Amino acid sequence: MAELLEESRGAEMERLLAEHRRYAQRLEELMAKPYLSAEEQMEEVRLKKLKLHAKDLMTALGHSIPAVA
Repeated sequence: MAELLEESRGAEMERLLAEHRRYAQRLEELMAKPYLSAEEQMEEVRLKKLKLHAKDLMTALGHSIPAVA
Protein backbone atom coordinates (compact mmCIF):
# COMPACT_ATOMS: atom_id res chain seq x y z
CA MET A 1 0.00 0.00 0.00
CA ALA A 2 2.80 2.42 0.92
CA GLU A 3 4.58 1.61 -2.34
CA LEU A 4 1.45 2.38 -4.34
CA LEU A 5 1.03 5.68 -2.53
CA GLU A 6 4.68 6.59 -3.14
CA GLU A 7 4.34 5.64 -6.82
CA SER A 8 1.23 7.77 -7.14
CA ARG A 9 2.97 10.68 -5.43
CA GLY A 10 5.94 10.34 -7.82
CA ALA A 11 3.65 10.37 -10.85
CA GLU A 12 1.86 13.46 -9.54
CA MET A 13 5.19 15.20 -8.93
CA GLU A 14 6.31 14.43 -12.51
CA ARG A 15 3.02 15.80 -13.86
CA LEU A 16 3.37 18.98 -11.83
CA LEU A 17 6.99 19.44 -12.93
CA ALA A 18 5.98 19.08 -16.58
CA GLU A 19 3.18 21.61 -16.10
CA HIS A 20 5.53 24.05 -14.35
CA ARG A 21 8.07 23.74 -17.20
CA ARG A 22 5.36 24.28 -19.81
CA TYR A 23 4.16 27.44 -18.06
CA ALA A 24 7.73 28.72 -17.67
CA GLN A 25 8.50 28.09 -21.35
CA ARG A 26 5.40 29.97 -22.51
CA LEU A 27 6.22 32.85 -20.15
CA GLU A 28 9.71 33.05 -21.64
CA GLU A 29 8.17 33.24 -25.11
CA LEU A 30 5.91 36.07 -24.03
CA MET A 31 8.71 37.96 -22.27
CA ALA A 32 10.84 37.79 -25.42
CA LYS A 33 8.27 39.88 -27.27
CA PRO A 34 8.80 43.64 -27.34
CA TYR A 35 5.07 44.26 -26.98
CA LEU A 36 2.22 42.18 -25.58
CA SER A 37 -1.36 42.50 -26.71
CA ALA A 38 -4.08 42.77 -24.08
CA GLU A 39 -4.80 39.05 -24.49
CA GLU A 40 -1.14 38.17 -24.09
CA GLN A 41 -0.90 40.33 -20.97
CA MET A 42 -3.86 38.45 -19.49
CA GLU A 43 -2.26 35.16 -20.49
CA GLU A 44 0.98 36.22 -18.80
CA VAL A 45 -0.82 36.93 -15.53
CA ARG A 46 -2.74 33.65 -15.76
CA LEU A 47 0.43 31.65 -16.49
CA LYS A 48 2.27 33.23 -13.56
CA LYS A 49 -0.57 32.23 -11.24
CA LEU A 50 -0.71 28.70 -12.66
CA LYS A 51 3.06 28.34 -12.40
CA LEU A 52 3.02 29.47 -8.77
CA HIS A 53 0.12 27.14 -7.98
CA ALA A 54 2.00 24.19 -9.51
CA LYS A 55 5.06 25.08 -7.43
CA ASP A 56 2.95 25.30 -4.28
CA LEU A 57 1.46 21.87 -4.99
CA MET A 58 4.94 20.39 -5.58
CA THR A 59 6.14 21.86 -2.29
CA ALA A 60 3.13 20.49 -0.42
CA LEU A 61 3.57 17.10 -2.04
CA GLY A 62 7.26 17.08 -1.14
CA HIS A 63 6.49 17.88 2.48
CA SER A 64 3.69 15.37 2.89
CA ILE A 65 4.38 12.60 5.35
CA PRO A 66 4.51 9.10 3.85
CA ALA A 67 1.72 6.81 4.95
CA VAL A 68 2.58 4.15 7.52
CA ALA A 69 1.61 0.64 6.50
